[in-house]
Amino acid sequence: MKQQLHIALIGNPNSGKSSLFNVLTGLKQKVGNFPGVTVDKKTGECNISAFINAKIIDLPGTYSLYPRRTDEWVAYNVMMNPGSKEKPDVYILVADASNLKRNLLFASQIIDLKQPVVIALTMMDIASKKGIAIDLPGLERELGVPVVAVNPRKNKGIHELKKIIAQTAQQLYKPPSRNFAEPTLLTQDAIGDVKKIFPQISDYAAVHYLIHHESFSLDDKTQDTIEQIERKHNFNHTKVQAEEITQRYARIRHIMQKTVVEADPKEKQLITDRIDKVLLHKFWGYIILLGVLGVLFQSIFWLATYPMDAIEWVFGAFSTWLSGVLPQNWFSDLLVNGLIAGLGGIVVFIPQIMILFGLITIIEDTGYMARISFLTDKLMRKVGLNGKSVMPMISSFACAVPAIMSTRNIENKKERLLTIMISPLMSCSARLPVYIILISLVIPQKYYFGFISLQGLVMTGLYLLGVVMALIVSYVMKWFIHIKEKSFFILELPLYRTPRWKNVFTTMVEKAKIFTFQAGKVILVISLILWLLSSYGPPGKMKQIEEKYAGIEQQSPQNKATLEEDKRAELLEASFVGILGRTIEPVIKPLGYDWKIGIALITSFAAREVFVGTMATIYSVGEDADENTPSLREKMNAATWPDGSKIYTPAAGVSLMVFYVFAMQCMSTLAVVKRETRTWKWPMIQLAYMTVLAYVMSLLAYNLLK
Repeated sequence: MKQQLHIALIGNPNSGKSSLFNVLTGLKQKVGNFPGVTVDKKTGECNISAFINAKIIDLPGTYSLYPRRTDEWVAYNVMMNPGSKEKPDVYILVADASNLKRNLLFASQIIDLKQPVVIALTMMDIASKKGIAIDLPGLERELGVPVVAVNPRKNKGIHELKKIIAQTAQQLYKPPSRNFAEPTLLTQDAIGDVKKIFPQISDYAAVHYLIHHESFSLDDKTQDTIEQIERKHNFNHTKVQAEEITQRYARIRHIMQKTVVEADPKEKQLITDRIDKVLLHKFWGYIILLGVLGVLFQSIFWLATYPMDAIEWVFGAFSTWLSGVLPQNWFSDLLVNGLIAGLGGIVVFIPQIMILFGLITIIEDTGYMARISFLTDKLMRKVGLNGKSVMPMISSFACAVPAIMSTRNIENKKERLLTIMISPLMSCSARLPVYIILISLVIPQKYYFGFISLQGLVMTGLYLLGVVMALIVSYVMKWFIHIKEKSFFILELPLYRTPRWKNVFTTMVEKAKIFTFQAGKVILVISLILWLLSSYGPPGKMKQIEEKYAGIEQQSPQNKATLEEDKRAELLEASFVGILGRTIEPVIKPLGYDWKIGIALITSFAAREVFVGTMATIYSVGEDADENTPSLREKMNAATWPDGSKIYTPAAGVSLMVFYVFAMQCMSTLAVVKRETRTWKWPMIQLAYMTVLAYVMSLLAYNLLK
């Protein structure tokens, strides 16, 4: 029978830990949450050898054993808390070879715990480019634990790593007897008293019991005993920690001198530094940033036109063919005008979704995304945030749900809450189909200087409008959220790299699949419900309309086509969905919206992208598809008020776009905000302020433009 190991993967953020986890576990992974917290918990299975199988847990990245953020506390509790059910048998400490000095601080702390540990050195290729040469056998001797060079991206060193893990599990490697940081005489007495309670722990672990015992799962009697030890020896947390870090860096400096050869920084300047001089310039850096964002949104129109037209043609041809093959009854009407019309309205926007995610992945892969955080930190601080808020805000352009979850990396509680409250104001990918169809309806296809599209400029403006309003809202809210906590901003700027094109392509495909299938489920259900509510109404009223037009047809058979169109419009208005729309129309009419738009606003609370599917269903109900059937955009363009004036005027179209920029309209986001804040107070405040903001700004936009 195979030996079962529990292995913890630990290390600094951006050290290559996740890449190594993916290589070791392959597809045998599970993602959940640590008990009692919202931090992601990634676990996987791995065959270490013919006799050893391992469960690997990927702990959140941390810089030292003195945690500050929520995710660092989670990693700390797994490693240190005696009550942890995740207690590992072996640690794999992933260290970035190109930033070895910084990584060795955490490594030295783990080694001093006297637990089985293997150090996996990543990014050796980058270290080589920096002119850094590492004596691996010498480093292993100095640290007293096995050191293995690995490259998860190229699957190098993995076999050797597994071999060393197996040997470590069989206790062929003994923990070094010498500590990196030796306690003072006074501290040693306190450590001795703690070890009388926990004889199995190391001296360094005992220091952490003295400092953080309140966070451990210990009974009240043990907690009181440790408190008494602290008082007895006048144990000073801050002083002990400062002395420890000083000793560690002195020893690390010695190890670096003996085992690492670094190039003279004056002799070799990395291309990263040269690029940063331009991209992080106080003036040009911001101009370049605006240019990058402009190209991003222009590309959504440049690159997606032909695939969009092709998808529209395919769905139109398929609906026409289906209508000709199926008998004319309620089922074929449901299939063609309910299901196909609803899904066709969403699938047509897949090219834009893929392009948006592909370009964002390229920006992230190259290392520029971190520079955006650095550039915007000064601005962020003026509105109550910091540079770390930028990453969730930019992620919100894709989806607010994972973006809000990523705010866990923001240590300051007030800044984290402010970031959560404003992230949904970023225009997520679900808004993209709404913007595109409305822009194509009310904004002319004009070009400036031959290549700058007016439609692309409007799209960029909508995204910037959300960003500007988010900053304004944050500035106002910071005066009402009374959480006082010291704020700091530490950011590691990664080296510039060539994008991993396989990763870019995979991300595009995966995001398209998620968008299609997740949105598709909601759209399928809502389209079918809408078809039902649009096709049926109060029996008496519907029968009355049928009889009315039957009599008119007998008197004027030559006007049958016109009468049929009028009859469909009157039946739709008398249906259940028409009654609901007419009920809310007085509230939304000041914004320039009719009752059909009102229905789309209501269904959009399930998911914003449902707007397009809703309009496709409502405008298709009762209509026979043929080769001359107009597209959804053509139907919406032809829509009129009872007096014959167009509904989708530039004023109404811009008003509707502004409404979608600011309105919450996402139940999933509200649910995740409740989960992250652990109360319904903040999601309800969020829903209220965004709805009021959307209504007021849309009203203002409509009245200024009409």
